[in-house]
Amino acid sequence: MPKVNTHVASRKRRKKILKSTRGYFGNASRLIKFAKQAADRAGQFAFGHRRKKKGEFRKLWIVRINAACRPEGISYSRLISGLKAANIEMDRKQMSELAIHDPVAFKVLVGQAKAALK
Repeated sequence: MPKVNTHVASRKRRKKILKSTRGYFGNASRLIKFAKQAADRAGQFAFGHRRKKKGEFRKLWIVRINAACRPEGISYSRLISGLKAANIEMDRKQMSELAIHDPVAFKVLVGQAKAALK
């Protein structure tokens, strides 16, 4: 059975790892052993942070909605309970965009929530 050379495949594999770790500090961007460890670690963080990002955006939307509804004389939690009582289903991303780009429509929404609370 003839001997198989895997030089091309292994070099390609190593170059791919080194390309992904370009810009990393020290040996993590130069030596294959450390680059592989750094790439694995970065991939783990990326996986977790893609999920974490969703929660962070939700927090941001809630802060924006709260900031927009406070001048109307209602807190965020009362606004949400009022909207649920009025059977208005609107997600926080849409409400945040509405509060930023269309304050008049957001005032109407807050008015409906206040009316449902009474």
